[in-house]
Amino acid sequence: MTRHDRLSELLAMVLEAGSVHIDDVVSQLGVSAATARRDLDLLASQQLVTRTRGGASANPTSSELPLRYRTTRMSEEKTRIAHAAAKLVEPGQTIALNGGTTTTEIARELALHAPEPTLEVPQVTVVTNAVNIGYELTVRSHVRVVMTGGVPRPQSYELVGPLAQRILPDIYINTLFLGVEALGPRGAYASHEGEAAINAALADAAETVVAVSDHSKLGTSAFALIRKLSQIDLLITDCGVDEDTLAWIKAAGVETMIV
Repeated sequence: MTRHDRLSELLAMVLEAGSVHIDDVVSQLGVSAATARRDLDLLASQQLVTRTRGGASANPTSSELPLRYRTTRMSEEKTRIAHAAAKLVEPGQTIALNGGTTTTEIARELALHAPEPTLEVPQVTVVTNAVNIGYELTVRSHVRVVMTGGVPRPQSYELVGPLAQRILPDIYINTLFLGVEALGPRGAYASHEGEAAINAALADAAETVVAVSDHSKLGTSAFALIRKLSQIDLLITDCGVDEDTLAWIKAAGVETMIV
């Protein structure tokens, strides 16, 4: 396990339990007490946790796992989902990507495999409210990037607020690839209401909405609803999904692609 992977797991432990003791870190991550202390000190220096005597507690201002520490979770599944999603993109289309680890992987697939534009093959246009996705794709000559504008959230790198939504009623999007924090029988969710609002606006501007989610997020909910389940056209998920979950997804009229 790399240090980045270990820090991701450690931060997730703290956020899920509310607090951890050094002994818990040693037993669950298989590291020495000295390593556990150094890792907690590093997370504390980034204001992600608060150091306590013998351990650490969750920082009241850090209720979400930052994007940079989410990238290692279900990484193989997300790569497969992203590969399948990118294959759906046709030359000349306008697609949208909201923020998240899975949509970031889709952007990387497009960066590597989108066709070079010619007189016969126009550019793919990517509309996004994610600063990191815009940064990665801007240097790719075969992809045109349109940023929504707005105020960035450091946890997710997503632009939110009224400015982020202003251009969307005036543009047409072929397909939105919607990353979610949770997807349940009611629909797709985000933890932050500002992100949910801009994601909903992206969905309203799109002809087709494709939710992309690994199986661990299915059957769960979060604070703010982005879109009703029946308003999602396709779900791309991994083969870890169970039959009961697929049943209520299909009952809502959502097509599924299992990778």
